[in-house]
Amino acid sequence: MGTLKSSDLRIKYEEMFTSSDFGKPIGQELSTILRRNLNKDNLANIASGCSISFSTVRDLVYRTNSLTEGNSMALALLIHAALENSVARKLQSEGDIMFLDGILKH
Repeated sequence: MGTLKSSDLRIKYEEMFTSSDFGKPIGQELSTILRRNLNKDNLANIASGCSISFSTVRDLVYRTNSLTEGNSMALALLIHAALENSVARKLQSEGDIMFLDGILKH
């Protein structure tokens, strides 16, 4: 996947959320997907890049903090990182399957 430019991401994240999304936790399904596809380093790097605390980002992912305009950029980056991690894991898994299948066919 190509890397997004900050200007591209700004346009994307501003279009991702509406005022009705703010003031409440993210959805349960999104939370589950983010937790499955992100690690502490991802959260720390995104928090640092957005100049917000790690605990704010973590609490956003775990639904103990609401989405706000102030942390919406972090959520957009979290979604992007989770997608990249998910695709990378899929590709790695496909390679593992081919390798293991080759061993079993011998």
